[in-house]
Amino acid sequence: MDWRTELRRVWIGLSLLVMLGACGGATSPLTDYVESLNTIIEKARQQYGALVESPEGGVLVAEPGELAGFTPQDLQIALGKVRIVEAGVEEATAAIDPPPQVADLHHRFFDFDSEFIAAQEALAERAESALDWNELSETPEMAAYRAALAQDKQECVAAQAEVNAIAEGRESFADTPWIPAELKEVFEVAFACDGYPAHPEDVYRPVPTP
Repeated sequence: MDWRTELRRVWIGLSLLVMLGACGGATSPLTDYVESLNTIIEKARQQYGALVESPEGGVLVAEPGELAGFTPQDLQIALGKVRIVEAGVEEATAAIDPPPQVADLHHRFFDFDSEFIAAQEALAERAESALDWNELSETPEMAAYRAALAQDKQECVAAQAEVNAIAEGRESFADTPWIPAELKEVFEVAFACDGYPAHPEDVYRPVPTP
């Protein structure tokens, strides 16, 4: 499995692109904002990539048939490291003052879901003492994590639909006062919703033993 397609939210479900017109090197609040986010996101991408390629981190993207090569304790360690990556992005994005035109989108995307994080941390704590994947898979903590992941996926799809609707009226950016008349910018956001598991209800569910 390619870890690049399996990043939840900041792991890295966001792609930002600013397409500049004839002014080339000209900057604006929007370009500065995007450049700041891209720096944060690329750092997190590299951190997550290194994690999933580590001995215990591969469990994050393991298929059901691959779970036998890992232990629940590997998941505990990996989720703890994921939280460190998330916290770094959370702190960095909180320090950014987004342009008014994208402020709502910024806060919607980067205001971390405390319920998901709580479910993630509870699963990591429970994984520490689980004897095997069958036991962990049937715990309330795993059920809560799967439900939170499914909800997160639904919110991602809804956010993408909202952004797509905004993009259809992108010509309105031409009338935005703080964008210089000689500079045309197109703001595009792509949430990697396809990177979520196809069936969140089955994550970390081992293959049934014959």
